[in-house]
Amino acid sequence: MKKLLLSLFIFLMPLNVWAYSDYIYLGGNTLGIDIACDGILIVGFYQVNGEYNKGIPKLKVGDYIKEVNGVKINNLNDLTREIEKYAEEGKVNITYARGGKIYQNELPLIFDNGVYKTGLYVKDSITGIGTLTYIDPGTNIYGALGHEIIDSNSKSLIEIKTGNIFKNYITSIEKSAVGHAGSKNAKYYFDTIYGNITKNTEHGIFGNYVKGLNNLQLIKVGSKDDIKIGKAYIYTVLEGETVSKYEIEITSIRENSDTKNIVFAITDEELLKKTGGVIQGMSGSPIVQNDMIVGVVTHVIVDNPLTGYGLFITKMLEEGES
Repeated sequence: MKKLLLSLFIFLMPLNVWAYSDYIYLGGNTLGIDIACDGILIVGFYQVNGEYNKGIPKLKVGDYIKEVNGVKINNLNDLTREIEKYAEEGKVNITYARGGKIYQNELPLIFDNGVYKTGLYVKDSITGIGTLTYIDPGTNIYGALGHEIIDSNSKSLIEIKTGNIFKNYITSIEKSAVGHAGSKNAKYYFDTIYGNITKNTEHGIFGNYVKGLNNLQLIKVGSKDDIKIGKAYIYTVLEGETVSKYEIEITSIRENSDTKNIVFAITDEELLKKTGGVIQGMSGSPIVQNDMIVGVVTHVIVDNPLTGYGLFITKMLEEGES
């Protein structure tokens, strides 16, 4: 009996064994990001005839419309079509999601200048740019950004129905300054797909990389214990598609933070001249120290854009493989 109980105990013990490889392909490449939302995202409200729609108080920015009168809605065209069907009735019934729960509400339609209006600002997709962090050669799972994609209006996590990463060509740089984060400007090539997007999490976006893996550099994965205060490098694109290496200084390591584990300052004069510091679109740039990938750039410190935050690469890899 004692032997049987011991066997059951061992079987039920949780096993934290991560499947990511000890060596991964180093990123730094620029990416276009295109996401179709899982529903129609409410991003704001507007007045019609000087007042807000009476059906709006139950709705919030960040809600996702899933159905209109019981019909599933996949995009803005679907939403418009279904509302137009019932416009003369002056109302529609909508099913919407908030925080993982489903609700229903009657939404009156307001007739104004020959058009029925909802009083809702909505969107069905998100497009932007970021940086590829890694590709796992054992699984072809990639990770990028190092942080979640949120809607700038609702500040809510974007729920993904489908998504792709694709070719992106950097055309110019808007420099950062104190109080203002600069950005990469790019030309999009939507037809040149690199992979899909299956997860949007606080540690990055993830999916399957489908483009060829030629000419990519394998690099050892470093743990948090391998990270030291001092010189390191980030890999990113500032022009075209060329990945370049730039020097930074790791100034602090914060093991207890969920997302801001590494504090760093840019010390590379060429990078500072071109960007003024950390810029938008740089998120996902791998951080390399002592020939190991140890982290990923995630945030700029807006009040001092010469500095930024990074995430431990192991956290990103664990998220990608979970």
